[in-house]
Amino acid sequence: MLFIHKILKSKLWLLWLLIIATIIISISSLQFGKIDLTQEKRYTLSNATKEMLGNLNEDIEVEVFLDGELSSGFKKLKIATKELLDEYRDYSKGKLHFVIHKPGAGLSDSAKLNLYDSLIRLGIKPFNNQIKEKDEETQTERLIFPAALVKTNTKMYAVDLMSGKSGMDEESTLNYSEALLEFKFDDAIDKITKTEFPIVAYATGNGEPFNPTVKSLFNVMRNNYRFGIMDLNTGVLNADTINALLIVKPSTAFSEQEKIKIDQYIMHGGKVIWLIDKLEASFDSLLRKKSDFVAFDKGLNLDDILFKYGVRINPDLLQDLNCARQPLVVGNMGGKPQIERVPFPYYPLLTSPSNHPISRNLDFVLSIFPSSIDTVNATGITKTILLATDTSSRTLGTPAIVSLQSIASDDDLKTFNKSHVPVAVLLEGKFNSLYANRFTNEIKDSIQKFTDAPFLTTSKPTQQIIISDGDIVTNVVTESKGTLPMGTQQFEEYTFANKDFIINCMDYLVGNKGIMQTRNKEITLRLLNKNKLQEDKTLWQIINIGLPILLIFILGITLQWKRNKKFAA
Repeated sequence: MLFIHKILKSKLWLLWLLIIATIIISISSLQFGKIDLTQEKRYTLSNATKEMLGNLNEDIEVEVFLDGELSSGFKKLKIATKELLDEYRDYSKGKLHFVIHKPGAGLSDSAKLNLYDSLIRLGIKPFNNQIKEKDEETQTERLIFPAALVKTNTKMYAVDLMSGKSGMDEESTLNYSEALLEFKFDDAIDKITKTEFPIVAYATGNGEPFNPTVKSLFNVMRNNYRFGIMDLNTGVLNADTINALLIVKPSTAFSEQEKIKIDQYIMHGGKVIWLIDKLEASFDSLLRKKSDFVAFDKGLNLDDILFKYGVRINPDLLQDLNCARQPLVVGNMGGKPQIERVPFPYYPLLTSPSNHPISRNLDFVLSIFPSSIDTVNATGITKTILLATDTSSRTLGTPAIVSLQSIASDDDLKTFNKSHVPVAVLLEGKFNSLYANRFTNEIKDSIQKFTDAPFLTTSKPTQQIIISDGDIVTNVVTESKGTLPMGTQQFEEYTFANKDFIINCMDYLVGNKGIMQTRNKEITLRLLNKNKLQEDKTLWQIINIGLPILLIFILGITLQWKRNKKFAA
């Protein structure tokens, strides 16, 4: 305190203050650090992120395209992205570099179009950003690319900076986007720097779909994992070599030998994603018959094994009023049918009723003729609902009659009285074998020959995900556009979050769980009252601009007056 007092009494006090400030700034630049005072710790990186950045063995280049004339919301997203990447650069010890620019700046119109087309092919989506002019009444639209490319010398990964649910306002969407920035960049860096990839097998032998209806799924799996196809009849399902098994939309019954293979694979720590259509129902069948039809049980012979693990897929069809649209004939005019896209309750839009990182902060997931799932008692198993319907649902029990006009009256609407009916469930723990206490030692020895592992009755700690709709991962094939991405509604021209959901499921089972936990980050919106802000605009401009200047002016006059008084004495 005495030292500071002497400096302030010195004639060169201002020079001394400048020297001290320069020293403090120089020292702080050598040591990175900050204090996060926000309640949700929005500016604090996770330990998994810090560890990953600290262990980088090669340089990472990040090219962010979010620049130019932007609305206030996108400017905020740009600032959040820059601040995050500044931290990434510091924790990576200089191995991560980034640049933020506007794509196509300075190029001719034709060169811009070629560049934009290249970005779209990489999976980077354009966005029409509406910018209000100064008069607050007119607005202009500009095409922007809120995305980034994360690159090494040999690999590249596109990062879509936009998140949120369809129908959400821009402010809330950008808030979701800001909350998921850390996860998205972590995921991209992890994928392009990873040297060993989990092995994922696609089970066949029971009428599972092949290309082109699962082309999108195959592409996603091949881009993120070591992916292959395995026939359950002839292949050896070994948990030491196959990290995860996909069972997608089988149409014929499983034999006991196939079920034993799956059961013992799980007992040895294998992880399975089941995507099961309990009933046979499709929109194509409805169009072909041009009338109602009965959805029938496929008889897959899986009820007992799934029940043992802790779930039951019910023999029903699930409907919800929050659903996708389908083109249907609604009338006839001049001898020509009138076609409109109307809500189709057999296509519920699913959301997460829990805060699990697999489905948290995720857009709607499109389902097609799903069934409901019940969880049942299974000792030692933790069950988490990942996806469920909205608040206006109903189930149609067997025999489930599928009709184009499934809602004919107000009385029908009153039957949509269920909420958050499960469609996807995560099971975690030590599972008990369906075949415990069923076999003699001789049979167990024979089983070991086609499972290539000793017979176990209780599993190692592992996980399974059961989804009562195989079409969550299938895709539409059109004559004009070819194969559409999974989750794309053909006539709505909108892609739902089916791809993100299945990637999150697989990453949770076989990927870096620390990175997955960053999906739980939440940023609370603390919004200003826009109407009141507009009314008091002039007052706040005076307070924010004029008041600081006035305070500095008063402080300067006061100091000068004190000095004059002191030296006059």
